[in-house]
Amino acid sequence: MSTQPQTAAVRARRKVREGVVVSDKMEKTRIVLVQEQKPHALYHKVVRINRRFKVHDETNESGVGDRVRITETRPLSKEKRWRIATVLEKAK
Repeated sequence: MSTQPQTAAVRARRKVREGVVVSDKMEKTRIVLVQEQKPHALYHKVVRINRRFKVHDETNESGVGDRVRITETRPLSKEKRWRIATVLEKAK
């Protein structure tokens, strides 16, 4: 039995987010808006948090308005640390 902690399983777990593509003007890069709702720590009012991620899209398959699932990955450029996993819903 190994005395080393189970860090390999923890390290392999990557963050996953769902959001909407708001820009597709760059080649192989999309900007995805992820909206979260959290209660304020002191006042307990629900606060909306909007975060924009630069996301890698190798095949340029997504467009503006598409709902996508993104996963965390190694740094691909100065600001890109996310990759498009799947396109959940195409824009109309």
